[in-house]
Amino acid sequence: MNPLNVALEAAYAAGELLRNGWRQGGFTVEQKSAQELVTEYDRRSEALIIDILRRAFPACAILSEESGIKAQTYAPNRWIIDPLDGTTNFARGYPLFGVSIALERNRELVVAVVYNPLADECFAAEKGAGATLNGQPIHVAHTRSLAAAVVASGFPYDAWSNANDNTDLWRTMVKHALSVRCDGAAALDLCAVACGRFDAYWEHGLAPWDIAAGALIAQEAGAIVTDYQGGDGFLDRGEVIAAPPALHAEMMGFFR
Repeated sequence: MNPLNVALEAAYAAGELLRNGWRQGGFTVEQKSAQELVTEYDRRSEALIIDILRRAFPACAILSEESGIKAQTYAPNRWIIDPLDGTTNFARGYPLFGVSIALERNRELVVAVVYNPLADECFAAEKGAGATLNGQPIHVAHTRSLAAAVVASGFPYDAWSNANDNTDLWRTMVKHALSVRCDGAAALDLCAVACGRFDAYWEHGLAPWDIAAGALIAQEAGAIVTDYQGGDGFLDRGEVIAAPPALHAEMMGFFR
């Protein structure tokens, strides 16, 4: 089976579940930590995605937000899943959330799908084959200066207790960028960079499932995607900068 097709099947199925649940309302919401929510639809979406992926690829490891590591932890092929990117948005009725699914092969991201079910927008990428939005090729913006850039970010879930709460970088970007946004959905923010809606995105305090799929989609659309040191350890370090090449180089001056 083609991994991208299976990821698309899983994303559309989970997206339909989330869309219907969001419109019906009345779902349970729990406090996972001081600043982090989880809903019954996080878990239902995850179960649906895992079922589809396991039926197609039973030997693959699975790393998913709500259940941690499943299947073979150190298998060469690993699915990385966020069954509901933007849980707080979903829980509060804010119409911006999605499904994020990536396949990692020998520690390299090779397949990615991010689906926004309310907008019916499906972002997808395969390593070396470019990125698409609903089947049409997409590319990052041509913005070359931070002064002309719309950038996005967020705050870590432990911001109440973590001195490294991203506010210093926000102050910096507010003084240098055209505008700064906070949407509360990391995967969709990276996809917004990929299709040129945002010029750049940075954030830290992230988990692999927050950024895996969006990172590959942004890369395949022409973005430079790195950690704060300019390396490729963004999944392990939980920090990411994504921007077109010239803009990425300018932004790095504020992070090193």
